[in-house]
Amino acid sequence: MYTLVYSIDKSEHPETVYINLTNSCTNSCIFCLRNQKDDVCGAEMWHDDNFTLEDIIEQFEKYNPKPKNVVFCGYGEPFLRREMMKEFCKYLRKNYPSIKIRVNTNGHANAIYKTNVAKEFHGLIDSVSVSLNAANEDDYDKICKPKIKNAYEEVKKFIKACVDEGMEVSASIVTGFDKVHYIDAGECEKIAKSLGAKFRNREFIENGY
Repeated sequence: MYTLVYSIDKSEHPETVYINLTNSCTNSCIFCLRNQKDDVCGAEMWHDDNFTLEDIIEQFEKYNPKPKNVVFCGYGEPFLRREMMKEFCKYLRKNYPSIKIRVNTNGHANAIYKTNVAKEFHGLIDSVSVSLNAANEDDYDKICKPKIKNAYEEVKKFIKACVDEGMEVSASIVTGFDKVHYIDAGECEKIAKSLGAKFRNREFIENGY
């Protein structure tokens, strides 16, 4: 069976579990873990997206007691399975209302669907971590290799849209993954704060988790 729900913490009762909702993505970031290995902490991450909501629920329900946090984060962009993510969020809200829900995203959702997806998830997710990844469009395109037009500006618009919906928002960058691409962390932090978001500098982890 596909790995749809996994944890990084290998204790018997992890506080956080992750949902590997899709392997599709509108970026091809040069630092992405999926380019280095096929698993996260031994959990095989590749699948063909051919599963149901019930399959996710079945894997999630194996965790007892339930985790404090659920994070949509795997080998793809979670919002590409927008409706399935929405339904699982509703399931969690109904059955486990104390669980905090976060989405790790590339920030392309509104551009992909031509609508305010952030508004659709108002009340369903508590926080988002959006991959800003650069201080300008040129660097973003070199690092992330987006498949959509004006991707960098769309990412910033999505950050602001999530902030406007009252979500806790972090704009993140990854540094230390090579000696070629310099990222101005200070400028990225200024951009994040100007959009109303927190800022996170994630140090690249060789071979991931």
